[in-house]
Amino acid sequence: MIQIIFNDLSASEMAAIPKLLQLEILGEFHVLPDDLENLDPKRFGKVTRDGQTLYRYRAGDYRIYFEPHADGVLIRRVLSKNTIRDFLFRASLPMAEDEQLADNHKFWELIQQSDSKP
Repeated sequence: MIQIIFNDLSASEMAAIPKLLQLEILGEFHVLPDDLENLDPKRFGKVTRDGQTLYRYRAGDYRIYFEPHADGVLIRRVLSKNTIRDFLFRASLPMAEDEQLADNHKFWELIQQSDSKP
């Protein structure tokens, strides 16, 4: 079993979600080391830029962005698909295009916000 680690930002994003929905999301979030080697496109996406790789996991109406960590997986962001849709609309990108997310610096700024939190 893999340990799930939340950074401050992703923990606050989860806390803003109703408790029962949190349980549903985490109940769906099943990640094993083999999953990262052989991604199921129905469940996972992969976004890479400048040597950094993030994985996207679809859990209902939410997207969990995470990366491997020595102790398990580090969840960087937990975003509603509507948040992603809004972001993609504002950035003039078509929906569900991991490659285009990878090339968009505004997406990475959204992810990196978690690095600046204490």
